[in-house]
Amino acid sequence: MLQVLATASAILLILGNCLIPKDSSAQVRITIGYAAVSPRAIPLWIAQEEGLFRRYGIEARFVVFRGAPTLVASLVAGHIDLGITSGGTVLGAAAGGIDLKIIAAPSNRLTPDLIARPHIKKVSDLPGKRFGVQSIGGGVWMFTMLGLESLGLDPKRENIRLITIGDSVLIGEALENGTIDGAFLDGALSRRLRRKGFSVLAELYHSNIPFINQGAVVSSTYLQQHSDLVEKVVTGLVEALSFSLAPVNKSSVLKIFSKHLKISDPVVAEEGYQDFLHSVERKPYPSVEALRNAQRMMRILNPQVGGINVEDLIESRFVRKLDESGFIDRVYRGYGGK
Repeated sequence: MLQVLATASAILLILGNCLIPKDSSAQVRITIGYAAVSPRAIPLWIAQEEGLFRRYGIEARFVVFRGAPTLVASLVAGHIDLGITSGGTVLGAAAGGIDLKIIAAPSNRLTPDLIARPHIKKVSDLPGKRFGVQSIGGGVWMFTMLGLESLGLDPKRENIRLITIGDSVLIGEALENGTIDGAFLDGALSRRLRRKGFSVLAELYHSNIPFINQGAVVSSTYLQQHSDLVEKVVTGLVEALSFSLAPVNKSSVLKIFSKHLKISDPVVAEEGYQDFLHSVERKPYPSVEALRNAQRMMRILNPQVGGINVEDLIESRFVRKLDESGFIDRVYRGYGGK
């Protein structure tokens, strides 16, 4: 009898150990930095708050930076493991001899609206006006330049001044208090101002301008040493995209969206949510064409950027693996999507 009880106890112990979730004791801590508080960061926030990173064994900590240069410096120094930034940031780093790789890009086209002070009624009123950007040469600067270009405006020719303000939320506040005259803001932020009488002069979403607004970026060294962790992060982000785009999860997405962008008006949140649905990629392959568009703008400030082979800055194997294995389609179906 004692032998039987001992054997049974051993079996129960083995089974008990087998039933413990693998990721409950095997979470790997990583630090993710981002410099732009905008609707395009929704998949990142979703992956964290809905526990999707943890599902793949990742315990993520977020750090918000005031600008992309500081984010890049932190990546190189190893203070953060992964960054969320624009394609232009990676190009600028490459021009300075820093080897970064874009491993996923949820947004590959420009989506902001051109918002101006109430007394500015048309594009022809913009010469001589002040526009807000996060930093000269940064992502907001580039899509401001591309947006103005699409409207036939050249900042130097039209004496349009670009003033460094901060992230999109701060730029919106600067526009509201009169520090600047115009800005390119995403729908959720722009609609809050248009309801207060500010002018909407253009919606870049309709122009379909290729540009990597938000990409997941790592250093080449980190990629070589921790490719398994990078794959897990990409997997979590892909599932976060699936979660975000599923109609059944709309209320959760709106809640997280409103919290991070400090939106209290449900109508503004709803409209911003609709904009988000139209602005992200179902399969987040980084776009070579979008990176070349950023390269064209950056040559204005740094001619050396023109000699960079942009294809060397993209590492699509993790997204491709998830796609070719059928994972992406399965996870979308799992959330009730297509």
